[in-house]
Amino acid sequence: MEITASMVKELRERSGVGMMECKKALTENGGDIETAMEWLRKQGLAKADKKAGRVAAEGRIAMAADAGKAVMVEINSETDFVAKDENFIKFCDLVAKTALSSGAGDIDALKAVAADGGTIEELRSALVLKLGENIQLRRLVALKSDGTVGAYVHGGRIGVLVELKGGNGELARGIAAYTGVDLRAIA
Repeated sequence: MEITASMVKELRERSGVGMMECKKALTENGGDIETAMEWLRKQGLAKADKKAGRVAAEGRIAMAADAGKAVMVEINSETDFVAKDENFIKFCDLVAKTALSSGAGDIDALKAVAADGGTIEELRSALVLKLGENIQLRRLVALKSDGTVGAYVHGGRIGVLVELKGGNGELARGIAAYTGVDLRAIA
């Protein structure tokens, strides 16, 4: 079967994967878009496994909070370029919101939670395929309180959660923000 540009375009729009990978997937699967999608997913898992050994020391901290509870998740990438990518940032926000709503207590539990058409781990693997870098969920911190919870992320790299007995959300966030700033920069 001849692989047309419109077929490649459709697969690219559905998968978010590069054009050459989409063309290869369609060629390998006789032009069947559904089979090509599954093939890309499997390729993504294999590529993610290959890249897992590479150092991922950049990234960002994603935060979500609601009604007395908050979570922060550290998600690492290999470069700061990817850490600033729109797709990476959306993934980080989704992971934080999913961690908050699911109540996952650790990274392994969070990876198994379903969100946005797959598990967090499947979405991570797909993002590795799309961006071409090792991406890892490193740490998860959750806080649940009957008091006031404040959260602050400074520059996407420093995160602080604060619990207060009394006070209000503005005070808690202010304390978290002050605690999260490098005091040497102020002096």
